[in-house]
Amino acid sequence: MNLLRALATVSGMTLLSRILGFVRDFVIARAFGAGLATDAFFVAFKLPNLLRRMFAEGAFSQAFVPILGEYKNRRGEEDTRTLVDHVACLLSLALFAVTAIGIAAAPLLVWISAPGFAADAGKFELTVTLTRITFPYILFMSLVALSGGILNTWSRFALPAFTPVLLNLAFIGMALFAAPYFDPPALVLGWAVFLGGLLQLAIQIPALKKISMLPRLSLNWRAAWADPGVRRVVTLMGPALIGVSVSQISLVINTIFASFLKTGSVSWLYYADRLMEFPSGLLGAALGTILLPSLSRCHASQNFAEYSKLLDWGLRLTLLLAAPAALALGTLAVPLIATLFFHGAFSADDVFRTREALVAYTVGLTGLILVKVLAPGFYARQNVRTPVRIALISLAATQAMNVAFVFWLDLGHAGLALSIGLAACLNAGMLYRGLRRDSIFTPQPGWGVFVLKLLAAMLIMGATLWFAMGPEAGWLQSGTLGRTIHLSWLVPLGATAYFATLWILGFRLRDFKRRAAE
Repeated sequence: MNLLRALATVSGMTLLSRILGFVRDFVIARAFGAGLATDAFFVAFKLPNLLRRMFAEGAFSQAFVPILGEYKNRRGEEDTRTLVDHVACLLSLALFAVTAIGIAAAPLLVWISAPGFAADAGKFELTVTLTRITFPYILFMSLVALSGGILNTWSRFALPAFTPVLLNLAFIGMALFAAPYFDPPALVLGWAVFLGGLLQLAIQIPALKKISMLPRLSLNWRAAWADPGVRRVVTLMGPALIGVSVSQISLVINTIFASFLKTGSVSWLYYADRLMEFPSGLLGAALGTILLPSLSRCHASQNFAEYSKLLDWGLRLTLLLAAPAALALGTLAVPLIATLFFHGAFSADDVFRTREALVAYTVGLTGLILVKVLAPGFYARQNVRTPVRIALISLAATQAMNVAFVFWLDLGHAGLALSIGLAACLNAGMLYRGLRRDSIFTPQPGWGVFVLKLLAAMLIMGATLWFAMGPEAGWLQSGTLGRTIHLSWLVPLGATAYFATLWILGFRLRDFKRRAAE
């Protein structure tokens, strides 16, 4: 499979999911507003969603895919099927137990995560009910992560990338058409989560059957635990879980810092983060998804030269796309924020305060995406400890910079965003140094010329956007339609200037095509 085409597929599906996510938020806000019902749902959905990010899409995938790739390359089909069966058995039983405990302990979980709700019996009870409805989501999504890891290892990237769309469609459909049939109507949101998880799991089954890797589930957990491959997956999951938890801890600490700042700081950071998530998800997550299986196969077959070339390809593609995205986000911060959010109670001051956070975030956007490309260089070699150690150092650096930027330099909420960006650059730099030090990665010739051409194209793009967007104040004075029309031709103009300059300087699409490792 052509990895460039796979990247376009995964990024396209991610873009569709992000767009539907905005539609979902709009529909929920329109149907339920912001009050008791939505507070109850967001708290109820927080814990299973957090567990999904930590276990299903994070630690489990990082531990399972490299070992699965090794089995596929070295052990043959029968051993690989046995590994899949045993992992699925143990995972299903463990998750069923976690789900049952979560449902039974829902009142305690709600009291811990939102103790203030206890003062309102109705709100507390609604949150408990929603928690019980949504908790099976972690069971569904962990099995979806298992299926996605298998399909990605077989270079079937499109379906796993598409599955998040189904959750957003479930939300939109249930909120629009099913809410009147529930009492209270907010329960429809919990059942939308349940339905979305079930649909995401169900759609994987035909694809797994097609490659003869549909797990044969059993209750024989002893046989599953006795499998050395399963034990290796569990062993790798420990440090991987710590690594995934670091980013979640960092977000919690940053929210604590923001709570001591000027009113609105948390919201300004949230809106800026929503914009930054677009390139981060479209490029970083997509590149990491398609690189990990190919790198794992190269490692299993001991093709170290191809391993290094794949990393080089990923790094060049990241800089080619992420660096101009960061520049464009920083340059067009006010046009983007004004077009998307400058409505109703969102004031002009909110636009400029959110702009401060977004510009600070863009400083580290390229580093943030590079981490998603460099870390698989370790995961594919079943080395989870090194990225985890580096992530812990980055977490400590983030908090040290938070103190310096917020309390000493008085940068406010923008200082919190800047610390995250700079820490991401530190993380990427240490990962790169580790890959070079261990002779895992050797840059291919031509990097100097490549970077110079990239800088020239970015200079042309930046100048084009700066002059074409006009004064920032004008974006606040024009109406929604005027801002939308202006932005709809401004963004393509910048992209055209960038890629046209690269073409003139000799860049061709065929230069970035690469086949997935077999």
